[in-house]
Amino acid sequence: MIQLREAVQTKSDKLSPDRRNLTKLVKPYTRSEATKDKKCSNRSSTAWTVPSVDKEGKSSTDNEGVGIGLDSSVIPLKNDLQLVQTVDFFYPLIDDPHMLGRIALANVVSDVYAVGALAIDEIKLVCSAPTEFSEAERDIVVPMIIRGFQEAAAEAKCPAKIGSIALNPWCIIGGIATAVCHKSELIMPYNAQPGDALVLTKPLGTQLATNAFIWMTEEAENWTKLAAHLTPAEVERSYAIAVESMSRLNRSGAELMHKFGAHAATDVTGFGLFGHAENLLKFQKADVDFELDTLPIIRNVVKIAEILGRTPKLMAGKAVETSGGLLVCLPAENAEKFCAEYRTVSEHDAWIIGKVVPGSRVLRMSPNPTVISVD
Repeated sequence: MIQLREAVQTKSDKLSPDRRNLTKLVKPYTRSEATKDKKCSNRSSTAWTVPSVDKEGKSSTDNEGVGIGLDSSVIPLKNDLQLVQTVDFFYPLIDDPHMLGRIALANVVSDVYAVGALAIDEIKLVCSAPTEFSEAERDIVVPMIIRGFQEAAAEAKCPAKIGSIALNPWCIIGGIATAVCHKSELIMPYNAQPGDALVLTKPLGTQLATNAFIWMTEEAENWTKLAAHLTPAEVERSYAIAVESMSRLNRSGAELMHKFGAHAATDVTGFGLFGHAENLLKFQKADVDFELDTLPIIRNVVKIAEILGRTPKLMAGKAVETSGGLLVCLPAENAEKFCAEYRTVSEHDAWIIGKVVPGSRVLRMSPNPTVISVD
Protein backbone atom coordinates (compact mmCIF):
# COMPACT_ATOMS: atom_id res chain seq x y z
CA MET A 1 0.00 0.00 0.00
CA ILE A 2 1.41 3.40 -0.97
CA GLN A 3 0.89 5.80 1.88
CA LEU A 4 0.53 9.52 1.24
CA ARG A 5 3.75 10.21 3.10
CA GLU A 6 5.74 7.83 0.89
CA ALA A 7 4.12 9.10 -2.28
CA VAL A 8 4.91 12.73 -1.56
CA GLN A 9 8.48 12.02 -0.55
CA THR A 10 8.99 9.93 -3.69
CA LYS A 11 7.45 12.43 -6.09
CA SER A 12 8.90 15.68 -4.79
CA ASP A 13 11.93 16.52 -2.68
CA LYS A 14 10.56 20.04 -2.19
CA LEU A 15 7.63 18.97 -0.04
CA SER A 16 7.99 18.82 3.70
CA PRO A 17 8.46 15.30 5.11
CA ASP A 18 6.63 16.35 8.28
CA ARG A 19 3.75 13.89 8.67
CA ARG A 20 1.54 16.71 9.99
CA ASN A 21 1.63 18.17 6.48
CA LEU A 22 1.13 14.83 4.78
CA THR A 23 -1.96 13.73 6.68
CA LYS A 24 -3.94 16.83 5.75
CA LEU A 25 -5.95 14.50 3.54
CA VAL A 26 -7.42 12.84 6.62
CA LYS A 27 -6.98 14.46 10.02
CA PRO A 28 -8.51 17.94 9.62
CA TYR A 29 -11.64 16.56 8.00
CA THR A 30 -12.79 13.76 10.29
CA ARG A 31 -16.53 13.61 10.84
CA SER A 32 -16.23 14.34 14.55
CA GLU A 33 -14.21 17.50 14.03
CA ALA A 34 -16.43 18.64 11.19
CA THR A 35 -19.47 18.19 13.41
CA LYS A 36 -17.86 20.19 16.20
CA ASP A 37 -17.07 22.99 13.78
CA LYS A 38 -20.62 22.81 12.37
CA LYS A 39 -19.07 22.98 8.92
CA CYS A 40 -20.53 19.79 7.57
CA SER A 41 -22.72 16.81 8.26
CA ASN A 42 -22.43 13.14 7.35
CA ARG A 43 -23.20 13.69 3.68
CA SER A 44 -22.95 17.41 3.05
CA SER A 45 -20.02 19.75 2.50
CA THR A 46 -21.99 22.89 3.25
CA ALA A 47 -23.38 24.52 6.35
CA TRP A 48 -26.92 24.38 5.02
CA THR A 49 -29.30 22.36 7.17
CA VAL A 50 -31.48 19.95 5.22
CA PRO A 51 -35.15 20.31 6.19
CA SER A 52 -36.72 17.27 7.81
CA VAL A 53 -38.41 14.89 5.39
CA ASP A 54 -40.93 12.12 5.70
CA LYS A 55 -39.10 8.93 6.64
CA GLU A 56 -42.13 6.71 6.99
CA GLY A 57 -41.36 4.64 3.92
CA LYS A 58 -43.34 6.69 1.41
CA SER A 59 -42.02 6.50 -2.13
CA SER A 60 -42.63 9.35 -4.52
CA THR A 61 -43.37 6.83 -7.27
CA ASP A 62 -45.91 4.67 -5.45
CA ASN A 63 -43.67 1.59 -5.50
CA GLU A 64 -43.19 1.67 -9.28
CA GLY A 65 -39.80 3.17 -8.49
CA VAL A 66 -37.90 4.46 -5.50
CA GLY A 67 -37.99 8.05 -4.36
CA ILE A 68 -36.43 9.78 -1.37
CA GLY A 69 -35.06 7.66 1.44
CA LEU A 70 -33.25 4.61 0.07
CA ASP A 71 -29.91 3.97 -1.58
CA SER A 72 -30.70 4.90 -5.17
CA SER A 73 -33.38 6.81 -6.99
CA VAL A 74 -35.25 4.48 -9.35
CA ILE A 75 -37.37 6.38 -11.88
CA PRO A 76 -39.70 4.67 -14.38
CA LEU A 77 -39.07 5.59 -18.02
CA LYS A 78 -40.69 4.46 -21.28
CA ASN A 79 -40.90 0.86 -22.45
CA ASP A 80 -40.46 -0.63 -18.97
CA LEU A 81 -37.06 0.96 -18.55
CA GLN A 82 -35.90 2.35 -15.21
CA LEU A 83 -33.34 5.05 -14.48
CA VAL A 84 -31.22 4.13 -11.46
CA GLN A 85 -29.08 6.92 -10.07
CA THR A 86 -27.20 7.71 -6.89
CA VAL A 87 -24.72 10.23 -5.55
CA ASP A 88 -22.57 9.39 -2.57
CA PHE A 89 -19.36 10.68 -1.04
CA PHE A 90 -17.33 10.60 2.14
CA TYR A 91 -14.47 12.25 3.96
CA PRO A 92 -11.08 10.50 3.78
CA LEU A 93 -10.49 7.98 6.54
CA ILE A 94 -7.11 6.68 5.35
CA ASP A 95 -4.06 8.49 3.99
CA ASP A 96 -3.56 6.37 0.85
CA PRO A 97 -4.90 8.43 -2.09
CA HIS A 98 -4.93 5.55 -4.57
CA MET A 99 -6.91 3.31 -2.24
CA LEU A 100 -9.26 6.19 -1.41
CA GLY A 101 -10.14 6.36 -5.09
CA ARG A 102 -10.93 2.65 -5.14
CA ILE A 103 -13.03 2.90 -1.98
CA ALA A 104 -14.93 5.89 -3.38
CA LEU A 105 -15.90 3.94 -6.49
CA ALA A 106 -16.92 0.86 -4.51
CA ASN A 107 -18.94 3.01 -2.12
CA VAL A 108 -20.91 4.72 -4.89
CA VAL A 109 -21.73 1.70 -7.05
CA SER A 110 -22.84 -0.19 -3.95
CA ASP A 111 -26.04 1.88 -3.93
CA VAL A 112 -26.80 0.71 -7.47
CA TYR A 113 -25.94 -2.92 -6.72
CA ALA A 114 -28.37 -2.77 -3.78
CA VAL A 115 -31.29 -2.71 -6.25
CA GLY A 116 -29.77 -5.50 -8.33
CA ALA A 117 -28.53 -3.31 -11.19
CA LEU A 118 -25.36 -4.88 -12.59
CA ALA A 119 -24.78 -2.92 -15.81
CA ILE A 120 -23.79 0.61 -14.78
CA ASP A 121 -23.77 3.02 -17.70
CA GLU A 122 -21.68 5.81 -16.21
CA ILE A 123 -20.01 6.91 -13.04
CA LYS A 124 -18.58 10.37 -12.51
CA LEU A 125 -15.99 11.24 -9.90
CA VAL A 126 -16.94 13.90 -7.35
CA CYS A 127 -13.82 15.20 -5.64
CA SER A 128 -12.58 18.29 -3.87
CA ALA A 129 -8.95 18.87 -2.95
CA PRO A 130 -8.29 20.56 0.40
CA THR A 131 -7.20 24.17 0.15
CA GLU A 132 -4.63 23.44 2.85
CA PHE A 133 -2.68 21.40 0.30
CA SER A 134 -0.01 23.20 -1.67
CA GLU A 135 -0.30 23.10 -5.45
CA ALA A 136 2.52 20.57 -5.57
CA GLU A 137 0.72 18.31 -3.08
CA ARG A 138 -2.51 18.52 -5.07
CA ASP A 139 -0.64 17.64 -8.27
CA ILE A 140 0.52 14.42 -6.62
CA VAL A 141 -2.48 13.36 -4.57
CA VAL A 142 -5.41 14.06 -6.91
CA PRO A 143 -4.05 11.98 -9.84
CA MET A 144 -3.52 9.08 -7.43
CA ILE A 145 -7.16 9.30 -6.33
CA ILE A 146 -8.27 9.40 -9.96
CA ARG A 147 -6.21 6.34 -10.90
CA GLY A 148 -7.65 4.33 -8.02
CA PHE A 149 -11.17 5.40 -9.00
CA GLN A 150 -10.60 4.45 -12.64
CA GLU A 151 -9.10 1.06 -11.78
CA ALA A 152 -12.09 0.14 -9.63
CA ALA A 153 -14.47 1.39 -12.34
CA ALA A 154 -12.81 -0.97 -14.80
CA GLU A 155 -13.42 -3.85 -12.38
CA ALA A 156 -17.06 -2.77 -12.15
CA LYS A 157 -17.18 -2.75 -15.98
CA CYS A 158 -18.45 0.81 -16.12
CA PRO A 159 -16.98 3.91 -17.78
CA ALA A 160 -15.65 6.53 -15.39
CA LYS A 161 -15.74 10.24 -16.14
CA ILE A 162 -13.55 12.73 -14.34
CA GLY A 163 -14.99 16.21 -14.02
CA SER A 164 -13.38 19.31 -12.60
CA ILE A 165 -11.75 18.98 -9.19
CA ALA A 166 -12.97 21.68 -6.83
CA LEU A 167 -11.00 23.30 -4.04
CA ASN A 168 -12.61 23.03 -0.63
CA PRO A 169 -11.59 23.56 3.01
CA TRP A 170 -11.85 19.78 3.45
CA CYS A 171 -11.42 16.85 1.09
CA ILE A 172 -14.51 15.07 -0.25
CA ILE A 173 -14.39 11.97 -2.46
CA GLY A 174 -17.31 10.20 -4.12
CA GLY A 175 -19.26 10.01 -7.32
CA ILE A 176 -22.51 9.85 -9.26
CA ALA A 177 -23.52 6.48 -10.69
CA THR A 178 -26.17 6.03 -13.38
CA ALA A 179 -27.74 2.92 -14.89
CA VAL A 180 -30.66 2.47 -17.28
CA CYS A 181 -32.16 -1.00 -16.90
CA HIS A 182 -35.24 -2.96 -17.89
CA LYS A 183 -37.44 -3.35 -14.84
CA SER A 184 -36.87 -7.11 -14.94
CA GLU A 185 -33.18 -6.49 -14.19
CA LEU A 186 -33.89 -4.83 -10.84
CA ILE A 187 -34.74 -6.13 -7.39
CA MET A 188 -36.87 -3.46 -5.82
CA PRO A 189 -36.13 -2.89 -2.14
CA TYR A 190 -39.60 -3.30 -0.65
CA ASN A 191 -40.63 -6.96 -1.01
CA ALA A 192 -39.20 -8.64 2.11
CA GLN A 193 -41.35 -11.56 3.23
CA PRO A 194 -41.95 -13.18 6.63
CA GLY A 195 -39.58 -16.11 6.89
CA ASP A 196 -36.79 -14.45 4.91
CA ALA A 197 -33.24 -14.62 6.20
CA LEU A 198 -31.08 -11.50 6.52
CA VAL A 199 -27.59 -11.91 5.04
CA LEU A 200 -24.65 -9.48 5.30
CA THR A 201 -21.77 -9.59 2.80
CA LYS A 202 -19.05 -7.54 4.55
CA PRO A 203 -17.89 -7.28 8.16
CA LEU A 204 -18.58 -4.36 10.47
CA GLY A 205 -16.08 -2.14 12.25
CA THR A 206 -14.38 -0.27 9.41
CA GLN A 207 -14.33 3.13 11.10
CA LEU A 208 -12.86 1.94 14.40
CA ALA A 209 -10.28 -0.17 12.57
CA THR A 210 -9.09 2.71 10.41
CA ASN A 211 -9.23 5.24 13.24
CA ALA A 212 -7.10 3.01 15.45
CA PHE A 213 -4.45 2.87 12.74
CA ILE A 214 -4.44 6.66 12.37
CA TRP A 215 -4.23 7.12 16.15
CA MET A 216 -1.28 4.74 16.24
CA THR A 217 0.66 6.41 13.42
CA GLU A 218 0.06 9.86 14.92
CA GLU A 219 0.68 8.70 18.50
CA ALA A 220 -2.62 10.25 19.52
CA GLU A 221 -4.15 10.12 22.99
CA ASN A 222 -6.42 7.23 22.05
CA TRP A 223 -3.40 5.21 20.96
CA THR A 224 -1.94 5.58 24.46
CA LYS A 225 -5.06 3.84 25.75
CA LEU A 226 -4.97 1.14 23.07
CA ALA A 227 -1.24 0.45 23.25
CA ALA A 228 -1.57 -1.10 26.71
CA HIS A 229 -3.77 -3.85 25.27
CA LEU A 230 -3.01 -4.11 21.53
CA THR A 231 0.20 -4.48 19.56
CA PRO A 232 0.93 -2.41 16.45
CA ALA A 233 0.75 -5.63 14.42
CA GLU A 234 -2.80 -6.27 15.65
CA VAL A 235 -3.90 -2.74 14.72
CA GLU A 236 -2.23 -3.02 11.32
CA ARG A 237 -4.02 -6.31 10.67
CA SER A 238 -7.42 -4.82 11.51
CA TYR A 239 -6.66 -1.85 9.28
CA ALA A 240 -5.69 -4.10 6.37
CA ILE A 241 -8.92 -6.09 6.70
CA ALA A 242 -10.96 -2.87 6.76
CA VAL A 243 -9.24 -1.36 3.72
CA GLU A 244 -9.62 -4.55 1.71
CA SER A 245 -13.28 -4.78 2.65
CA MET A 246 -14.08 -1.15 1.82
CA SER A 247 -12.36 -1.35 -1.56
CA ARG A 248 -14.13 -4.57 -2.59
CA LEU A 249 -17.08 -4.21 -4.96
CA ASN A 250 -20.51 -5.50 -3.95
CA ARG A 251 -21.09 -6.78 -7.49
CA SER A 252 -20.79 -10.47 -6.55
CA GLY A 253 -23.45 -10.04 -3.89
CA ALA A 254 -25.76 -8.31 -6.36
CA GLU A 255 -25.33 -11.12 -8.90
CA LEU A 256 -26.23 -13.71 -6.28
CA MET A 257 -29.26 -11.69 -5.22
CA HIS A 258 -30.72 -12.52 -8.63
CA LYS A 259 -29.68 -16.17 -8.56
CA PHE A 260 -31.15 -16.87 -5.13
CA GLY A 261 -34.35 -14.84 -5.35
CA ALA A 262 -33.64 -11.89 -3.05
CA HIS A 263 -36.68 -9.83 -2.08
CA ALA A 264 -34.96 -6.60 -0.93
CA ALA A 265 -31.55 -5.20 -0.05
CA THR A 266 -29.66 -2.14 1.11
CA ASP A 267 -25.99 -1.35 1.61
CA VAL A 268 -24.51 -0.60 5.01
CA THR A 269 -22.63 2.69 5.18
CA GLY A 270 -22.81 5.90 7.22
CA PHE A 271 -25.88 5.08 9.31
CA GLY A 272 -24.47 1.73 10.43
CA LEU A 273 -26.13 -1.67 10.26
CA PHE A 274 -29.01 -0.69 12.53
CA GLY A 275 -29.76 2.57 10.73
CA HIS A 276 -29.77 1.11 7.24
CA ALA A 277 -31.75 -1.97 8.29
CA GLU A 278 -34.31 0.24 10.02
CA ASN A 279 -34.62 2.44 6.96
CA LEU A 280 -35.06 -0.53 4.62
CA LEU A 281 -37.70 -1.94 6.95
CA LYS A 282 -39.82 1.22 6.73
CA PHE A 283 -40.17 0.78 2.97
CA GLN A 284 -41.55 -2.76 3.05
CA LYS A 285 -44.96 -3.47 1.55
CA ALA A 286 -45.59 -6.39 3.91
CA ASP A 287 -46.15 -5.94 7.63
CA VAL A 288 -42.85 -7.34 8.85
CA ASP A 289 -40.19 -6.88 11.52
CA PHE A 290 -36.43 -7.48 11.26
CA GLU A 291 -34.66 -9.39 14.03
CA LEU A 292 -30.86 -9.17 14.12
CA ASP A 293 -28.88 -11.61 16.27
CA THR A 294 -25.37 -11.86 14.79
CA LEU A 295 -22.60 -9.31 14.23
CA PRO A 296 -19.59 -10.18 12.06
CA ILE A 297 -16.92 -7.69 13.20
CA ILE A 298 -13.38 -7.11 11.99
CA ARG A 299 -10.76 -8.77 14.17
CA ASN A 300 -9.65 -6.73 17.22
CA VAL A 301 -12.37 -4.09 16.76
CA VAL A 302 -14.41 -5.45 19.68
CA LYS A 303 -11.34 -4.99 21.89
CA ILE A 304 -10.78 -1.47 20.53
CA ALA A 305 -14.38 -0.58 21.33
CA GLU A 306 -14.09 -2.00 24.86
CA ILE A 307 -10.94 -0.01 25.62
CA LEU A 308 -12.45 3.25 24.37
CA GLY A 309 -15.89 2.77 25.92
CA ARG A 310 -17.66 2.32 22.59
CA THR A 311 -18.98 -1.19 23.05
CA PRO A 312 -22.68 -0.25 23.41
CA LYS A 313 -22.72 1.52 20.05
CA LEU A 314 -20.84 -1.28 18.28
CA MET A 315 -22.99 -4.04 19.78
CA ALA A 316 -26.14 -2.13 18.86
CA GLY A 317 -25.09 -2.13 15.20
CA LYS A 318 -24.84 1.65 15.23
CA ALA A 319 -21.14 2.08 14.46
CA VAL A 320 -20.54 4.14 11.31
CA GLU A 321 -19.34 2.18 8.28
CA THR A 322 -17.86 3.17 4.94
CA SER A 323 -18.39 1.11 1.78
CA GLY A 324 -19.98 -1.70 3.76
CA GLY A 325 -21.69 -4.84 2.56
CA LEU A 326 -25.12 -5.59 1.21
CA LEU A 327 -27.83 -6.48 3.72
CA VAL A 328 -30.02 -8.89 1.76
CA CYS A 329 -33.50 -10.28 2.47
CA LEU A 330 -33.94 -13.63 0.73
CA PRO A 331 -35.81 -16.91 1.24
CA ALA A 332 -34.42 -18.76 4.25
CA GLU A 333 -33.95 -21.95 2.24
CA ASN A 334 -31.57 -20.09 -0.07
CA ALA A 335 -29.53 -18.26 2.56
CA GLU A 336 -26.90 -20.94 3.17
CA LYS A 337 -26.57 -21.49 -0.58
CA PHE A 338 -26.08 -17.76 -1.09
CA CYS A 339 -23.32 -17.67 1.55
CA ALA A 340 -21.59 -20.76 0.17
CA GLU A 341 -21.54 -19.48 -3.40
CA TYR A 342 -20.52 -16.02 -2.26
CA ARG A 343 -17.51 -17.60 -0.56
CA THR A 344 -16.66 -19.43 -3.78
CA VAL A 345 -16.91 -16.47 -6.15
CA SER A 346 -15.51 -13.75 -3.89
CA GLU A 347 -13.19 -15.72 -1.59
CA HIS A 348 -14.83 -13.95 1.34
CA ASP A 349 -17.54 -14.86 3.80
CA ALA A 350 -21.14 -13.72 4.00
CA TRP A 351 -23.20 -14.32 7.14
CA ILE A 352 -26.79 -14.97 8.10
CA ILE A 353 -27.33 -12.30 10.75
CA GLY A 354 -31.08 -12.34 11.36
CA LYS A 355 -34.54 -12.98 10.00
CA VAL A 356 -37.74 -11.35 8.80
CA VAL A 357 -40.87 -12.06 10.87
CA PRO A 358 -44.49 -10.85 10.82
CA GLY A 359 -44.84 -7.52 12.58
CA SER A 360 -45.24 -3.79 12.21
CA ARG A 361 -41.91 -2.58 10.75
CA VAL A 362 -39.96 -2.71 14.00
CA LEU A 363 -36.25 -3.54 14.09
CA ARG A 364 -35.04 -5.58 17.04
CA MET A 365 -31.39 -6.13 17.86
CA SER A 366 -30.58 -8.99 20.23
CA PRO A 367 -29.26 -7.65 23.55
CA ASN A 368 -26.58 -10.37 23.39
CA PRO A 369 -25.74 -10.83 19.72
CA THR A 370 -23.41 -13.56 18.54
CA VAL A 371 -20.13 -11.89 17.55
CA ILE A 372 -18.06 -13.39 14.74
CA SER A 373 -14.44 -12.23 14.57
CA VAL A 374 -13.54 -11.69 10.92
CA ASP A 375 -9.96 -12.13 9.76
